Formats: sequence, structure tokens, C-alpha cells
Amino acid sequence: MKYIYKVALFVTMLVGLFTNVSAQQQSFTYEAPQPLHEVRAVWLTTIGGLDWPRIAATDAASTERQKQELCRILDSYQRININTVIFQTRVRGSVIYPSKIEPWANVITGKANQAPSYDPLKYCIDECHKRGMELHAWVVCIPLGDLARQKSHGTQSIVKRQPQLVKRAGNEWFMVPGAPGTADYIASICREIAECYDIDGISLDYIRYPESVYRFSDDNLCPKGTDKAEWKRSNITRIVRKVHDAVKAVKPWVKLSSSPIGKYKDLSRYSAQGWNCYNAVWQDPQLWLRENLQDMLFPMMYFQGNHFYPFLYDWCEHSYGHPIAPGLGIYFLDPREGKWQLNDVRAEMHASRDSGIGGIAFYRGEFLTKNSRGIYDACRQEFFPYPALTPVMTWMGHHTPPAAPTDLHYQEGRLIWNGDAPYYNVYGSNTYPVDCSKAENLLFARCQPTSYSISGRALKMHYYAVTSSDRYGNESQPVQEYYDGVTLPSDISVSQLINRGVKPKASTETDKKKDKKKKKK
Repeated sequence: MKYIYKVALFVTMLVGLFTNVSAQQQSFTYEAPQPLHEVRAVWLTTIGGLDWPRIAATDAASTERQKQELCRILDSYQRININTVIFQTRVRGSVIYPSKIEPWANVITGKANQAPSYDPLKYCIDECHKRGMELHAWVVCIPLGDLARQKSHGTQSIVKRQPQLVKRAGNEWFMVPGAPGTADYIASICREIAECYDIDGISLDYIRYPESVYRFSDDNLCPKGTDKAEWKRSNITRIVRKVHDAVKAVKPWVKLSSSPIGKYKDLSRYSAQGWNCYNAVWQDPQLWLRENLQDMLFPMMYFQGNHFYPFLYDWCEHSYGHPIAPGLGIYFLDPREGKWQLNDVRAEMHASRDSGIGGIAFYRGEFLTKNSRGIYDACRQEFFPYPALTPVMTWMGHHTPPAAPTDLHYQEGRLIWNGDAPYYNVYGSNTYPVDCSKAENLLFARCQPTSYSISGRALKMHYYAVTSSDRYGNESQPVQEYYDGVTLPSDISVSQLINRGVKPKASTETDKKKDKKKKKK
């Protein structure tokens, strides 16, 4: 608990600082070090077309508009250096890719069970990778939606195909955590996604018992004499374990995560007010991290004040070496949703970064891209001015970096190199050699081709370097761009290099004489 109390004064000062700044202020002056490694995630929601798609793919023209709509969203993420997209893939007992297990969700074509003329999951993966972003397939586990939703799937509904795994509570259907086959079923979906797609992660949502308001119970399955609370937690952990074993057997580098309730347990001085992982919905995400069943977490910390900060540092203390990206409820910035001000979120973002917890996540995409109360501008100007690499998966036991690229050179507006790594990271600077430990020198992360078109901020750089990166995030030593055999000093003034490729002024007497002869000619 030491973190919670050591930072109490810091948080109070931080919140006070932001509170005294006008919420309408668009110039961000609070400075903090920019990390080279950090998760910067956003949930891209597909259910109901909340974030995407707003256009149903019913013919060639509307399909193309739907694709363009997605690209515009991803472009907006790239401009503020988001590096992780959590893309809703399993919605409510239905999916947005051609599956052998579950039917098509109605979100793509507007009709349940109807396939579009393209694969939305593959398309989104490819477009994310082009932009240097990871895609994590977001899988909703337990809720199956209301009666009408499942009725729309007819005989393809899980209610019809797997009745032993589901249960109705009021107007809603749920998978039964205590049913022996539920874990295998959810794991089979995750394995199918991992086998068929070049995903970077799978993120489990609603991996918990339904809230008490639904009056759902599977207590009838609990063996006599067994502690019901422990039994329920073991049921949820069994699902997490099955998913881990199924996915890691196929692609061990795929990052497994979940979005647990934002408060793990009551703290000694701060109550969770009855809403926590451990006792309200029977999750044990700290155990999942401790046993490496999960690679990271995105806890839903949609709170303020003492409902946020003490629990943030509790997560930080119990991360077991894994990155945790607190999910911030930026939807509360919309006046229709809540009364949050921009500085409420800024304070939480700074506290999260300063804690070293590993990252930040936003729920949800629409409120980021429409710049609710200036949150997009704050990300672009203050928090994410440069790209960031995602944290290295040190707990996986893979520590050997890949071989460095070779033969890095400039050719007609592009950097070109040789290598056979999965990804490359491009750096640039106005000093030589390029320091690849500085966040401000990172130009592009997770580049897949062995070339990079120099544009934007990179045009202002005079020197470049490239590193190789493997699937676990291990990074090679950099290869520096070769300059015609000229040995460059370690620090060169930008004023000496008016145009790219201009060599430094002659520094030896021999070189000076050569320069004079050239001038006479």
C-alpha cells in the first residue's frame, strides 16, 4: 500500500493544478517526460455501430464507404500516436469475421447472419499494421444480448446450438460460467481468431459473472460443501486459463488481456462501494497476472477522485511485472453522458503515466475522435506528441533480440534496408549517431516493409537509424545510415546542415586545401 499514501500529496497537488486551469483552455503547458515504451489504447466499439460502422455494407458502393469510414478513424488515431486498437470482434454471441463457430453479427451488413463481401477483421488488422498499430481482438465473453438479438440468429443462435451452455435471466441471455463446456467454447473462438488472423492480442471483456441486477445464478451447479465465492472465481479463472492455453499453443506472442472492473478489492482506507472485481463479479485478475495467464490488463477505471487514484496505485503495486493500462471513461466528457471536464482526465492521465503503470486506454473511440472537450488536442499536443513502442513482454522468457538490419541507405525520398525481422522501428535526429533511447527520436514503430517513406516530422531530420523488433517487443541494436564513408562528429549543429546530405565543413588542413582548389576551379 506504500504507493497509495506516498503519492497522495502529489495527486492532490496535481488535481489542484488542473482545477485552477480553465476547462476551456486549449494550450497545454504541463510538461512530463515522454516515454519510449507505453500502451496507448482505444476501444473501437462495433456493437450498434457506436464507433464503427455507421454505414451498412449492402452493396459495392456502401462497402467501400464503410471501409473508408474505418480508415478515417484509424488515421485519426495514428495522428495522435495511438499504438493499440481494441477492436470489438465478438459482439453478443456473434462475430464480425467468417467463423465456423458463431454467426455473423448484424453490425456490418445491418442483418444478422448475413456476410459482407469482405472480411472486416482482416481489413482492420491490415490497416492497423500499415499505420504501425497493434490490433487486439475484443471478445465479449458472458453476455449474449436480449431475446430479440438471439431470436434474430434463428437456428444459428448459441441458444439453439449450445443450450447447455446458456441461461436466460429476465430478458437477457448469458453464458453459464459454471457449466463445464463454457470455458472450452470461449477458448475455441479465441483459438479460431488466433489461427486465422495476424492479430497482436485478444482482449476478454465481460469475463465475469453478470451484475446482481440481472439476478443471474448458476449456484445449482456448485458442488455441495464448496465455498460458492471461491467456486465462482475458479469458474472465471478456468475460462481465462483455457483461453491462455488455446491461444498460446498457436501463437505464444499474442498478448492476452482483459478489462476487469476498475477496483480489485476494498482497500484499507478506501471502499470500492460494493463494486469490485473480487467480490462483486468474481474476477481475480491479480491472480491472472501472477500466474502469467494474462499479459496485460485494461481495468475499467471510469471514476474520479478517491474512486480512481488509490485504486490506480493498488493496480500498480500488484502488476507482477506486467503493463496495466487504466481505462479512462472519456465518454463522461460528453455533456449527454456526464459532467467531466478535460482537466479531470488530464490529471488521471498524468497520474497514470507518472506511476509507471504501463499505459493509458480510452473508452471509447467516438469521444476521442470527436475531440470531446479537447481530449484529442490534449493527446496530440501534450501526451502523445511522438510515437511509442509497446512494452516488451519480458515475462514470456524470450529475451534475445533479433539481428539488426543492414545496409541502411537513403534513396529518392525513402530509407531502405535489409532484414528479415517481423517489424522495424525508424528513428531520426539532427545529431549523429541517432540516439534510439529517446522517445522524441522515434519516427515510426512496427514498420513491416524494409523501407520507409520520409515525410512529416521526419523531413526535419538529417540522420536516421533503424532497429529490428520481434513479436515479443525485443529490439536490436540500431543500424545507422551510412554517409559516403565520411566520419561524422557526435554532435553537429543543425545550422551547418542546411539541406539533407550536405557534409560537415572540412575539419583538417588537407580537407581545407581541397576545398580551396574546388573553389578556384
